[in-house]
Amino acid sequence: MKILGLVGNVKRPSRTASLVEATVSAATAKLGLDGRTIELVDAAPILFKALRSDQLDAEGRAIIDAVEAADVLVVGSPVYRASYTGALKHLFDLVDYRALAGKRVILAATGGTPLHGLMTEHQLRPLFGFFNALTLATSIYATETDFADYEITSPVVRERIERAVSELAQVLPVSDHTAAARAHGNRPALVAASA
Repeated sequence: MKILGLVGNVKRPSRTASLVEATVSAATAKLGLDGRTIELVDAAPILFKALRSDQLDAEGRAIIDAVEAADVLVVGSPVYRASYTGALKHLFDLVDYRALAGKRVILAATGGTPLHGLMTEHQLRPLFGFFNALTLATSIYATETDFADYEITSPVVRERIERAVSELAQVLPVSDHTAAARAHGNRPALVAASA
């Protein structure tokens, strides 16, 4: 299974990139997923050449294909004018509206104050509701004080990452190995989401 991190920030270095990469890394380590990250600081200039998906060149099509082919998305954005970035919105304007149905999505955001923490609930979650994707219950929000030199230092943020990854483990399809264990009467170990 493939997990793809999408970083909505258009500058580097980026706290949002650190948050998304930490989440993708935790999921790949714990669940054995094949992971990668696309940063819009690199991808946006390619995607902005097209206003519609039929105008994408080969490089732009490859980015959108990666989004549509992923089994799991970790989508992060800095809070910008009380929402996610326009670059991230443009990327999802180019994604086929049927392509994300049933896909699992971990939501993440960074902001300058805790007051913007509900952006994931009021902006990002409805976006993926439109796509009929399955957003996990735990979203991850971090402020500038949760980082030092763009690296996560907050144990609370690390705990939320682990909680989101545990929730992801609960909603992933059963693997062939687990199905075989069930067929032989063995119960697979479940990963409980922490409270």
